[in-house]
Amino acid sequence: MTSESRHVPVMLQRCLDLLAPALEAPGAVVVDCTLGLGGHSEALLRQFPEVRLIALDRDKEALRLSGERLAPYGDRATLVHAVYDELPEVLDRLGIPAVQGVLFDLGVSSMQLDEADRGFAYAQDAPLDMRMDQSTGMSAAEVLNTYPAGELVRILRAYGEEKQAKRIVSAIVRERDKEPFTNSARLVELIRDALPQAAKRTGGNPAKRTFQALRIEVNGELSVLERAIPAAVDRIAVGGRIAVLSYHSLEDRLVKTVFAAGAASTAPPGLPVVPEKYQPKLKLLTRGAELPTEEEVAENRRAAPARLRGVQRIREARL
Repeated sequence: MTSESRHVPVMLQRCLDLLAPALEAPGAVVVDCTLGLGGHSEALLRQFPEVRLIALDRDKEALRLSGERLAPYGDRATLVHAVYDELPEVLDRLGIPAVQGVLFDLGVSSMQLDEADRGFAYAQDAPLDMRMDQSTGMSAAEVLNTYPAGELVRILRAYGEEKQAKRIVSAIVRERDKEPFTNSARLVELIRDALPQAAKRTGGNPAKRTFQALRIEVNGELSVLERAIPAAVDRIAVGGRIAVLSYHSLEDRLVKTVFAAGAASTAPPGLPVVPEKYQPKLKLLTRGAELPTEEEVAENRRAAPARLRGVQRIREARL
């Protein structure tokens, strides 16, 4: 199966429209911080014939597949094996001081969900891996089998917003003492058995929140994002734009906080005239978080939780 047939880019046209005013000038550089299977990147290269693309991904298989997909664009596309909080180092190595556009499509990619042996999907039995870069770091199985109970409860509550965290973790600890966890089906069954009936009647698959929490912990997603969004703002040229697609409230809240801070005056209260150094550095391009259309969700169910926010850099001073 080709990368094109496996991936439907979420809110594609709206992302292109948000970034377009910054990418139509000759010599514009855009960074796709989450390349995945390359759907957004290919559209950027196609719609803006003069643009240069820098694309990052921590998943080597995604880079290989996208490399094949983007090969027709030649040296207009530079693909880099990196986590997106490494954006400043990547641009420094390439000798690029500032860029005109940045796109983040956060969360887990279609390829990672669809390949059973990656362990991201709770709907099919697979090894509990969940690493976006399988060459480094702890797997989800190692987290389940080695973390203290209190730390597991914290992760499920903080990253999965799981109200039944204590009940689930008690069952995990009891079962891992008998036999370490290796596969997803056993964990899914344990969660189903551990939850009260009322909790199983709402919110889709009862394992969803636990799997999300483990994935975020394994990949350090929120700590990476906390560094990456300010880093992207810092490397955007005046007039440049950032678009971010989030898929759960924790991501969206973090993005909203950084964007709102950049779009606010930092002047002390009561100043009759606000000096330029206190003026906002960003302009919000979306009213709150924009949602996919009903038509898009009907065609691509993975678009349903998407939330899109965009900003434009309007002042030179660094955040």
